[in-house]
Amino acid sequence: MGGRAFLLALTSGALALAACTMPVDPVPVPPDRPATPVSPKPPEAVRPAAPSEDSRKLAAYYTRVEAELVAQGLLRTDGGGPDTEFSRRMLVNNFERIAFFDEYVRGAGLQSGRGGASRLKRWGQPIRMSVEFGSTVPEAQQAIDRAEVARYAARLSRVTGHPISMTDKDPNYYVLYMSEDDGAELPARIKQIVPNINANALDIFRGLPRSIHCLVIAFSSEPGGHEYAKSIALIRTEHPSLLRKSCVHEELAQGLGLANDSPRARPSIFNDDDEFALLTSHDELLLKMLYDRRLRAGMSWDEAKPIVETIADEMLGGPS
Repeated sequence: MGGRAFLLALTSGALALAACTMPVDPVPVPPDRPATPVSPKPPEAVRPAAPSEDSRKLAAYYTRVEAELVAQGLLRTDGGGPDTEFSRRMLVNNFERIAFFDEYVRGAGLQSGRGGASRLKRWGQPIRMSVEFGSTVPEAQQAIDRAEVARYAARLSRVTGHPISMTDKDPNYYVLYMSEDDGAELPARIKQIVPNINANALDIFRGLPRSIHCLVIAFSSEPGGHEYAKSIALIRTEHPSLLRKSCVHEELAQGLGLANDSPRARPSIFNDDDEFALLTSHDELLLKMLYDRRLRAGMSWDEAKPIVETIADEMLGGPS
């Protein structure tokens, strides 16, 4: 959204970044176990007394960004209302654009895909989510962030009907809270999690531009596959509270398979206009559709469309 989020999906060559979807070469990870043993996290270094000057400047910048967006009536937290009514037809069209199109060219870094058609991507296995923090995140803030992720993961599980749990035992969905000061160590940690990660995907974590507020990368279970087996979400710790929470809402939801954005989606966080900060009622319906048992990973839009039409009828009471 407005550069805030970026989604890369490494599924049949897809990569997902904050509020965007970027395809890259496939990285096969068997659904039931890592392709190679994941190295343990390195011992924590002595925590710096305070963030660096670069990190403080970035935090000041994001604080200004949040204040300006809120002053414009953006980053809404109401989930939509009478001013954002949507029809059954709008819901179906939005689902097509968000779940069946790629925003980035596979294997080409941040090169726009200009809305190329894709296939349905989602998780098949249960999601085991863990949270890690960079060196300058105070323990009190860590507790706040962990609680936020846990609440939201429980909500996503209720909405989708898909099992999502919080655990540090054999996780497959990593939520990393990192700052500018963690930039040197971050690529190494990513390679520990996914040893055979595509070079284009790893490069995203080096010198991340401030226009990308957060990102998520999803990896397929097999080459050419569309079923997710592992995801990594990155949240900048320089964000103030609302931008921080908005990144959690958008990235963790996009990492479930809603990889694209659409300028017509409203009320929605899957839109680059920054109007909404948090998951909306409309977005919950998209997630319900995505994980409906009548759909399957790898479906084309032509295959899925009649099923999606039926689901929309059930959700919103018939054709419109």
